[in-house]
Amino acid sequence: MIQAEIITIGEELLIGQVIDTNSAWISQQLNLIGISVKQITSISDDKQQIIDTLNQVITRSKIVLITGGLGPTKDDITKHTLAAFFNSELVFNEEAYKNIEAIFAKRNLRVTELNRLQAYLPDKCKVIPNLEGTACGMLFKKNDSIIISMPGVPYEMKTMMEKFILKELQNEFNLPHVVHKTILTQGIGESFLAEKIEEWENNLPENISLAYLPSPGIVRLRLSAKGNNKTELENSIQNQVNKLKELISEYIYGYDNDTLEIIIGRLLTEKNSTLAVAESCTGGYLSHLITSVPGSSAYFKGGIVSYANEIKKNELNVNEKDLAKYGAVSKEVVEQMAKNILIKFNTDYSIATSGIAGPDGGTPEKPVGMVWIAIADKNSVNSNVYFMGEHRGRNIQKSAITALNMLRKKIVE
Repeated sequence: MIQAEIITIGEELLIGQVIDTNSAWISQQLNLIGISVKQITSISDDKQQIIDTLNQVITRSKIVLITGGLGPTKDDITKHTLAAFFNSELVFNEEAYKNIEAIFAKRNLRVTELNRLQAYLPDKCKVIPNLEGTACGMLFKKNDSIIISMPGVPYEMKTMMEKFILKELQNEFNLPHVVHKTILTQGIGESFLAEKIEEWENNLPENISLAYLPSPGIVRLRLSAKGNNKTELENSIQNQVNKLKELISEYIYGYDNDTLEIIIGRLLTEKNSTLAVAESCTGGYLSHLITSVPGSSAYFKGGIVSYANEIKKNELNVNEKDLAKYGAVSKEVVEQMAKNILIKFNTDYSIATSGIAGPDGGTPEKPVGMVWIAIADKNSVNSNVYFMGEHRGRNIQKSAITALNMLRKKIVE
């Protein structure tokens, strides 16, 4: 595969003020078109360091992608440094200036002199339009390498990549096809999953690789294949997916970019059904996931975050004697929460969560990470207890994900 390197420029990255999400996204996009990222380097806004890094990188990689340092202020020195590196002069670009004027006109602002200077670009570069901002991209060639500089603002960079740069690279290089398929699983840990599919994994074709990608509550299995015939690659991967489904169908909830909240939304919409939630230990995070999906107002009526027992009693009509006898983290209480929120909000389905997120509050009988989750419809309620671990943040995430998957199974079954 053709190899690429990514250089990110900016002090804010090095001191941890800003997290570099650009490199991860760029790497994904390059991999999809058959380009392998060899190295990612973050450097400061320093002219000599930029030049030294470029001298090293272009000796070993055909493609160099740079983000950052193209703003209008004095600390943004990337454009001037690249002009010096490629022995270029900065010349006024009329098209770039028209774009800047149009952007400022939409905002009812005048073009400042600093922004006007952004229209001056190296005469030895191919200018890449910026459809979202004022800083153009620049493409240079040197020693059989392509060097492309882009803004560091993520939405500007992404549009530039999608509209221009990826196509440019595909035209420039003879790239192999790369096919990925991601199988999404929930309800089983990574090591237990690996044990279940060990024989299948050992018998994968040589041109197909498997990666385990765990996150709180979820394990993604990514199959990857590369070659010259895209149709053959897709068929080969699908054949392996079919074999995998025979082994772990009860844990698979979706593929590729699916999320449980999107799947839930789709299922509820198809059934013309509604949902309400009664949350305790998840503290609103479950509602957040559900409402992160556009159009969720069509099926999600709302919820109650009943963190305190008096809210469980007064707003969800949980029996006070049961609260005293069994405690908030119990089958009896969580099932009442699910049934009563369903009645209160008059929905077709409901979810209830109650647990000990931690780090405090656990006992030998009810340790930190113990979570009861209940799912109800108008005919029945069912609940399960889970032991999520000792990390508060992960417990909340895993509880919400597990709850959504329980609801998915109930709707499907």
